[in-house]
Amino acid sequence: MSELPSERGAEVGRRIGVGLMFGLWKPRVLGAWKVPATGPVIFAVNHSHNIDGPMVMGVAPRPTHFLIKKEAFVGLLDPFLTGIGQLKVDRDTTDRKAITRALGVLEAGGVLGIFPEGTRGEGDFASLRAGLAYFAVRSGAAIVPVAVLGSTERRGRLFKALPPLRSRVDVVFGDPFEAGDGSGRRTRKALDEATERIQKQLAAHLEHARRLTGRPADDGRRRDA
Repeated sequence: MSELPSERGAEVGRRIGVGLMFGLWKPRVLGAWKVPATGPVIFAVNHSHNIDGPMVMGVAPRPTHFLIKKEAFVGLLDPFLTGIGQLKVDRDTTDRKAITRALGVLEAGGVLGIFPEGTRGEGDFASLRAGLAYFAVRSGAAIVPVAVLGSTERRGRLFKALPPLRSRVDVVFGDPFEAGDGSGRRTRKALDEATERIQKQLAAHLEHARRLTGRPADDGRRRDA
Protein backbone atom coordinates (compact mmCIF):
# COMPACT_ATOMS: atom_id res chain seq x y z
CA MET A 1 0.00 0.00 0.00
CA SER A 2 1.17 3.53 -0.70
CA GLU A 3 2.47 5.44 2.29
CA LEU A 4 -0.43 6.86 4.28
CA PRO A 5 -0.72 10.62 4.77
CA SER A 6 0.47 11.78 8.16
CA GLU A 7 -2.12 11.74 10.94
CA ARG A 8 0.13 13.99 12.99
CA GLY A 9 0.45 16.30 10.01
CA ALA A 10 -3.34 16.47 9.69
CA GLU A 11 -3.58 17.45 13.35
CA VAL A 12 -1.03 20.20 12.74
CA GLY A 13 -3.14 21.32 9.79
CA ARG A 14 -6.24 21.36 12.01
CA ARG A 15 -4.49 23.59 14.53
CA ILE A 16 -3.28 25.94 11.80
CA GLY A 17 -6.82 26.01 10.44
CA VAL A 18 -8.23 26.89 13.85
CA GLY A 19 -5.94 29.90 14.10
CA LEU A 20 -6.53 31.14 10.57
CA MET A 21 -10.27 30.56 10.32
CA PHE A 22 -11.13 32.03 13.71
CA GLY A 23 -8.58 34.80 13.23
CA LEU A 24 -9.86 35.95 9.83
CA TRP A 25 -13.58 35.14 10.05
CA LYS A 26 -16.21 34.28 12.64
CA PRO A 27 -17.14 30.64 12.16
CA ARG A 28 -20.31 29.38 13.80
CA VAL A 29 -20.03 25.61 14.21
CA LEU A 30 -23.16 23.55 14.73
CA GLY A 31 -23.51 19.81 15.25
CA ALA A 32 -19.81 19.00 15.69
CA TRP A 33 -20.81 16.67 18.53
CA LYS A 34 -22.44 14.41 15.93
CA VAL A 35 -19.06 13.43 14.45
CA PRO A 36 -18.11 9.94 15.72
CA ALA A 37 -15.17 10.28 18.10
CA THR A 38 -13.40 7.21 16.70
CA GLY A 39 -13.48 5.00 13.64
CA PRO A 40 -13.53 5.74 9.91
CA VAL A 41 -15.58 8.76 8.85
CA ILE A 42 -16.12 10.53 5.54
CA PHE A 43 -16.94 14.24 5.60
CA ALA A 44 -19.09 15.03 2.54
CA VAL A 45 -18.71 18.79 2.13
CA ASN A 46 -20.54 21.12 -0.25
CA HIS A 47 -18.09 23.24 -2.21
CA SER A 48 -18.66 26.78 -3.43
CA HIS A 49 -15.48 28.57 -2.28
CA ASN A 50 -11.79 27.81 -1.82
CA ILE A 51 -11.98 28.42 1.94
CA ASP A 52 -14.56 25.64 2.45
CA GLY A 53 -11.93 22.91 2.88
CA PRO A 54 -9.65 24.88 5.23
CA MET A 55 -12.72 26.02 7.18
CA VAL A 56 -13.89 22.46 7.78
CA MET A 57 -10.35 21.34 8.53
CA GLY A 58 -10.05 24.06 11.18
CA VAL A 59 -13.40 23.62 12.93
CA ALA A 60 -13.80 19.82 12.75
CA PRO A 61 -13.31 17.94 16.03
CA ARG A 62 -10.96 15.45 14.34
CA PRO A 63 -7.97 15.87 11.98
CA THR A 64 -9.08 15.51 8.37
CA HIS A 65 -7.37 14.28 5.21
CA PHE A 66 -9.00 15.99 2.21
CA LEU A 67 -8.83 14.74 -1.35
CA ILE A 68 -7.60 17.86 -3.18
CA LYS A 69 -7.12 18.36 -6.91
CA LYS A 70 -3.50 18.07 -8.00
CA GLU A 71 -3.61 21.57 -9.51
CA ALA A 72 -3.58 23.00 -5.97
CA PHE A 73 -0.22 21.36 -5.22
CA VAL A 74 1.95 24.04 -6.83
CA GLY A 75 5.10 25.71 -5.58
CA LEU A 76 5.40 25.87 -1.80
CA LEU A 77 1.84 24.62 -1.41
CA ASP A 78 2.92 21.16 -2.57
CA PRO A 79 5.15 20.28 0.41
CA PHE A 80 2.86 22.21 2.78
CA LEU A 81 -0.33 20.36 1.82
CA THR A 82 1.49 17.04 1.80
CA GLY A 83 3.01 17.84 5.19
CA ILE A 84 -0.38 18.47 6.76
CA GLY A 85 -1.68 15.14 5.56
CA GLN A 86 -3.73 16.14 2.52
CA LEU A 87 -4.19 13.87 -0.51
CA LYS A 88 -3.34 14.86 -4.07
CA VAL A 89 -5.76 13.50 -6.68
CA ASP A 90 -5.79 13.67 -10.48
CA ARG A 91 -9.45 14.26 -11.39
CA ASP A 92 -8.86 13.56 -15.10
CA THR A 93 -8.03 9.90 -14.67
CA THR A 94 -8.54 6.96 -12.33
CA ASP A 95 -5.90 7.94 -9.80
CA ARG A 96 -5.20 4.57 -8.20
CA LYS A 97 -2.53 5.93 -5.87
CA ALA A 98 -4.93 8.51 -4.45
CA ILE A 99 -7.68 5.88 -4.15
CA THR A 100 -5.37 3.48 -2.32
CA ARG A 101 -4.18 6.17 0.09
CA ALA A 102 -7.72 7.41 0.75
CA LEU A 103 -8.90 3.88 1.52
CA GLY A 104 -5.85 3.50 3.74
CA VAL A 105 -6.92 6.54 5.77
CA LEU A 106 -10.32 4.94 6.36
CA GLU A 107 -8.88 1.49 7.09
CA ALA A 108 -6.71 3.14 9.75
CA GLY A 109 -9.83 4.66 11.33
CA GLY A 110 -9.20 8.20 10.12
CA VAL A 111 -11.33 10.97 8.63
CA LEU A 112 -11.45 11.49 4.87
CA GLY A 113 -12.78 14.78 3.49
CA ILE A 114 -14.48 14.75 0.08
CA PHE A 115 -16.16 17.36 -2.07
CA PRO A 116 -18.66 14.98 -3.71
CA GLU A 117 -19.60 17.49 -6.41
CA GLY A 118 -16.05 17.17 -7.71
CA THR A 119 -15.46 20.88 -8.20
CA ARG A 120 -16.60 24.26 -6.97
CA GLY A 121 -20.10 25.25 -8.02
CA GLU A 122 -23.36 26.25 -6.40
CA GLY A 123 -22.49 24.06 -3.42
CA ASP A 124 -25.96 22.51 -3.38
CA PHE A 125 -25.07 18.80 -3.77
CA ALA A 126 -27.20 18.74 -6.96
CA SER A 127 -24.71 16.65 -8.94
CA LEU A 128 -22.57 14.01 -7.23
CA ARG A 129 -19.73 11.95 -8.61
CA ALA A 130 -19.58 8.25 -7.79
CA GLY A 131 -16.34 8.52 -5.80
CA LEU A 132 -18.04 9.20 -2.47
CA ALA A 133 -20.27 6.14 -2.80
CA TYR A 134 -17.27 3.98 -3.75
CA PHE A 135 -15.24 4.99 -0.69
CA ALA A 136 -18.21 4.66 1.64
CA VAL A 137 -19.37 1.27 0.38
CA ARG A 138 -15.86 -0.14 0.05
CA SER A 139 -14.75 0.97 3.54
CA GLY A 140 -18.02 0.81 5.46
CA ALA A 141 -17.24 4.26 6.85
CA ALA A 142 -20.04 6.48 8.09
CA ILE A 143 -20.74 9.59 6.03
CA VAL A 144 -21.15 12.87 7.90
CA PRO A 145 -22.73 15.59 5.72
CA VAL A 146 -21.16 19.03 6.19
CA ALA A 147 -22.73 22.25 4.96
CA VAL A 148 -20.58 25.38 4.70
CA LEU A 149 -22.78 28.45 4.33
CA GLY A 150 -21.80 32.09 3.93
CA SER A 151 -18.42 31.67 2.26
CA THR A 152 -19.75 33.07 -1.03
CA GLU A 153 -22.47 35.38 0.26
CA ARG A 154 -20.43 38.55 -0.29
CA ARG A 155 -17.02 39.56 -1.64
CA GLY A 156 -14.46 41.11 0.66
CA ARG A 157 -13.61 44.76 0.10
CA LEU A 158 -9.85 44.36 0.47
CA PHE A 159 -9.54 40.84 -0.96
CA LYS A 160 -12.20 40.21 -3.56
CA ALA A 161 -11.46 36.50 -3.75
CA LEU A 162 -12.27 36.01 -0.05
CA PRO A 163 -15.34 36.55 2.11
CA PRO A 164 -15.26 39.85 4.06
CA LEU A 165 -12.88 39.64 7.00
CA ARG A 166 -14.64 38.93 10.31
CA SER A 167 -17.83 37.92 8.49
CA ARG A 168 -19.79 34.92 9.75
CA VAL A 169 -19.42 31.55 8.08
CA ASP A 170 -21.65 28.72 9.26
CA VAL A 171 -20.44 25.11 9.32
CA VAL A 172 -23.17 22.58 10.07
CA PHE A 173 -22.33 18.91 10.71
CA GLY A 174 -25.16 16.43 10.14
CA ASP A 175 -26.10 13.01 11.44
CA PRO A 176 -23.81 10.14 10.33
CA PHE A 177 -25.35 7.64 7.94
CA GLU A 178 -24.39 4.51 6.03
CA ALA A 179 -24.30 4.63 2.23
CA GLY A 180 -24.77 0.93 1.53
CA ASP A 181 -27.96 -1.10 1.68
CA GLY A 182 -26.49 -3.67 4.05
CA SER A 183 -25.88 -6.27 1.35
CA GLY A 184 -22.19 -5.53 0.96
CA ARG A 185 -22.58 -5.37 -2.83
CA ARG A 186 -20.03 -3.28 -4.76
CA THR A 187 -21.50 -3.62 -8.25
CA ARG A 188 -22.05 -0.62 -10.52
CA LYS A 189 -25.77 -0.83 -9.79
CA ALA A 190 -25.12 -0.89 -6.05
CA LEU A 191 -22.88 2.16 -6.30
CA ASP A 192 -25.44 4.01 -8.41
CA GLU A 193 -28.12 3.23 -5.83
CA ALA A 194 -25.79 4.34 -3.02
CA THR A 195 -25.04 7.59 -4.86
CA GLU A 196 -28.78 8.28 -5.12
CA ARG A 197 -29.28 7.61 -1.41
CA ILE A 198 -26.34 9.84 -0.55
CA GLN A 199 -27.59 12.68 -2.73
CA LYS A 200 -30.96 12.66 -0.98
CA GLN A 201 -29.34 12.66 2.45
CA LEU A 202 -26.94 15.49 1.59
CA ALA A 203 -29.66 17.62 -0.02
CA ALA A 204 -31.88 17.14 3.03
CA HIS A 205 -29.03 18.12 5.34
CA LEU A 206 -28.30 21.25 3.31
CA GLU A 207 -31.95 22.30 3.50
CA HIS A 208 -31.95 21.66 7.25
CA ALA A 209 -28.71 23.66 7.64
CA ARG A 210 -30.22 26.61 5.79
CA ARG A 211 -33.29 26.61 8.01
CA LEU A 212 -31.15 26.23 11.13
CA THR A 213 -28.87 29.14 10.24
CA GLY A 214 -31.42 31.34 8.52
CA ARG A 215 -29.40 31.30 5.31
CA PRO A 216 -31.36 31.82 2.07
CA ALA A 217 -31.51 29.09 -0.52
CA ASP A 218 -29.34 31.15 -2.88
CA ASP A 219 -26.60 31.62 -0.28
CA GLY A 220 -24.11 29.87 -2.55
CA ARG A 221 -24.44 32.52 -5.25
CA ARG A 222 -21.87 35.23 -4.80
CA ARG A 223 -22.97 38.82 -4.45
CA ASP A 224 -20.72 41.85 -4.34
CA ALA A 225 -20.21 43.51 -0.99
